[in-house]
Amino acid sequence: MTQIHPTAVVESGARLGENVFVGPFCLVGPNVELADGVRLESHVVVTGFTRIGPRTRIFPFASVGHQPQDLKYAGEESRLEIGADNVIREAVTINPGTRNGGMLTRIGDGCLFMANSHVAHDCLIGNHVILANSVPLAGHITVGDHAFVGGLAAVHQFVRIGAHAMIGGMSGVEQDVIPYGLVIGNRAHLQGLNIVGLKRRGFTHDQIHTLRRAYRSLFAQEGTLAERLADVAQMFADSPQVMDIVAFMQADSQRSVCMPRLDRAA
Repeated sequence: MTQIHPTAVVESGARLGENVFVGPFCLVGPNVELADGVRLESHVVVTGFTRIGPRTRIFPFASVGHQPQDLKYAGEESRLEIGADNVIREAVTINPGTRNGGMLTRIGDGCLFMANSHVAHDCLIGNHVILANSVPLAGHITVGDHAFVGGLAAVHQFVRIGAHAMIGGMSGVEQDVIPYGLVIGNRAHLQGLNIVGLKRRGFTHDQIHTLRRAYRSLFAQEGTLAERLADVAQMFADSPQVMDIVAFMQADSQRSVCMPRLDRAA
């Protein structure tokens, strides 16, 4: 049974599924859709053209769907789509898209956004992504499945973060982060592979060993990066994980790839 607290405001036109809970002092706008089992704990604002998927839980003082913090935004009816089973903690802000970015901000399933984190306009976030406390994602960022961004790390607009990557806390990320990569520092550099994350997610010893061999070949100091990338693509063509990295690095991007420091490249 759907429950709406007497102090909450659910505007006419909002669509609520089964077993939705709208807690004290929440505001739900007229173009919002809350799927089955969504829970707004208290003092939550959900507005704009926003859809929130099943069983997502939002904690107090989160602001979801308000207009982007973009001076070029001109009131266009852009959208925000949030998937199933997400947890959005206290004071998180998530903005919809803009005309310059495809009109959509999209978040997958099973993500955790810790307190005070921010997802700006036109971000595309995969599944099971974690943003730790006070992480801001600028506009137009893409984050792959199972990526983790440590507390107080900041990510520049248009950066791509690959699947299973890890960003160390308090890092400033200005360049693309390869899948399975580990970056740290201000400004961030590639430290190696996210070995702990790979083990936790069940990657085999052979898969991790292959990724290590490919990493050493890819970021060696001999030859150009383009040459090494071509060599790795040929040598490890039967490894889906290595080919994820190759495809990521070959894709078009507005940012260069985050590289190891020269003293760590080998």
